[in-house]
Amino acid sequence: MTENGKAAKVPVDGKRNILITSALPYVNNVPHLGNIIGCVLSADVFARYCRLRGYNVIYICGTDEYGTATETKALTENCSPKEICDKYHAIHKEVYEWFNISFDKFGRTSTPEQTEVCQSIFKKIFDNKWLSERTEAQLYCDTCERFLADRLVEGTCPHCEYDPARGDQCEKCGKVLGPIELKNPRCKVCTKSPRLRDTDHLFIELPLLQDKLEKYINKMSVDGSWSKNAIQITNSSLRDGLKQVCITRDLKWGVPVPHEKYSNKVFYVWFDAPIGYISITASYTHEWEKWWKNPENVELYQFMGKDNVLFHTICFPSYLLGTGESWTLMKTVSVTDYLKYETGKFSKSNGVGVFGNDVKDTNIPVEVWRYYLLINRPEEGSDADFTWPDLQAKLNNELLNNLGNFVNRVLSFIAKPAGYNSIIPNVPDDVSGDSHNPTKELADKVSAYLDQYIEAMEKVKLKQGLKIAMSISKEGNAYLQQTKFWRLYKENQSLCSLVIKTAAGIAYLLACLLEPFMPSFTLEVFKQLNLSPEIHLSLSDDKDIDRVRRPWDILSAGHKIGIPKPLFRELKNEELEFYKNKFAGSQADRIVRAEAEKAAEQLKKTTIVATDGKGKKKNKSAAQQFKNKSAAQQIAKSCLD
Repeated sequence: MTENGKAAKVPVDGKRNILITSALPYVNNVPHLGNIIGCVLSADVFARYCRLRGYNVIYICGTDEYGTATETKALTENCSPKEICDKYHAIHKEVYEWFNISFDKFGRTSTPEQTEVCQSIFKKIFDNKWLSERTEAQLYCDTCERFLADRLVEGTCPHCEYDPARGDQCEKCGKVLGPIELKNPRCKVCTKSPRLRDTDHLFIELPLLQDKLEKYINKMSVDGSWSKNAIQITNSSLRDGLKQVCITRDLKWGVPVPHEKYSNKVFYVWFDAPIGYISITASYTHEWEKWWKNPENVELYQFMGKDNVLFHTICFPSYLLGTGESWTLMKTVSVTDYLKYETGKFSKSNGVGVFGNDVKDTNIPVEVWRYYLLINRPEEGSDADFTWPDLQAKLNNELLNNLGNFVNRVLSFIAKPAGYNSIIPNVPDDVSGDSHNPTKELADKVSAYLDQYIEAMEKVKLKQGLKIAMSISKEGNAYLQQTKFWRLYKENQSLCSLVIKTAAGIAYLLACLLEPFMPSFTLEVFKQLNLSPEIHLSLSDDKDIDRVRRPWDILSAGHKIGIPKPLFRELKNEELEFYKNKFAGSQADRIVRAEAEKAAEQLKKTTIVATDGKGKKKNKSAAQQFKNKSAAQQIAKSCLD
């Protein structure tokens, strides 16, 4: 059953069947805006576009829940890994629902389906002899009686002397580390010094699979128009030569290894995580193999940030190739670069940036957030910056003054009793869009933009597709100015009816083309047009496309529209400063500030008894005992500390 309660879909013969996944967000924290544009939002836009085109599409995602980071987070919050996963899965789900992400299934990897599919793939790789065994020295804690995964080791960084550096990376200098490289290593749980001890692990022999993998990559990267950054990252790894990858870990929280010798181990999270796409599909439909073992009839599109590329272009296809079975391998990969925060870096671990649960606390609507992230989508080899002034400029200039102004101007004029009294006007037979030059020119431009929009979206050039749609809005505004419809209404009502009917058709077209990017905007325009979303334009229908090329024919004469109202609200300078200050620093800093302000407000409400110099009692608020509010806040903060 789908997320929206509809019956699960399976591939249909004779239709274009598209399977879409976005990188599974890790479950141990709240996603920030960089995470959201990097995977789930970009994939959502493409999924919505595919539905607009009439393709048979499913969009699969879910939380990645196994591995060291979950165990570490559970230790930090003093609960079980399962409780951590339940807590943050719910948070992720709520954030994505607010962002209107249209999953067909948003699942999780800590499921029986994950264990079954993951172990099945492993057994086939094992039987095909693509695995090897190796003994390695690993840090072992005698107090905790277990081997320590990299994130369970802390110590002094050998490069910059920072302490505590983690066993996988130093947060200060950024160097990637191994646990045994740390000086004075200690167990994160008990702080005791661990010792080196031998342990056996299983490795997948990627070098032996490299020929099969390169054959697939060389063909599909061209056929599937992989993004440039994905090709560069993948080819760089292939040139350096693939290495064996360890697929087992000495942990408890994970998929158990179905092998007697390794029964006390679990799979490495980057072995089981991409397999999560398959297992989540299996929880969506018991006919999951029709999607995942059907390469002739299913196209797999995957969306991710550039830090996940190698796991999807090298590791995941190697696992599937290693089974010897006919799997649906990735056709197209769409990769984003990094979205930075105010020229710095978004950081989940340090709580820096705007997070998914933060946006709900602003008065900025979801369609604005979606638009801003997508028009700034970091792609084709360049990072992008999130800044509050840029958000203000994009909202006020592009959404409010361009798009919102055009739609509202047209619908408000139709709604006026001195206009058309809310009725789409009839165009007399003696007036034709083909013979009215400004209208014909607009129709030709819109037709060309429509072709460019479809071409861009088919190639997963999402930012380009959005810009093209917004160009149609600019053309609409220019058309209204050129025709001076307010004069025409008085001087030539027949021609004015053509102009207004054409402009209303463009407003409807914009609502349709922008639905993948801003679905809440589309619903509102449809409401104001008094049209049901069920009669949405389908770009798969040649008749619909032909109708778009004649925008004066898009809407029927005599149709009564709804009540127009402004679609966007200006973001003022004082609001901008408020948000800049509110989201400055880390999430921890914000919590301290909020608690300090709360305590200061409480002090203001607290009455104390004081005496003046003559011994008379005087009632004062506690805050009045200080020179100003900031002093009260400092006292409150010191109490909290």
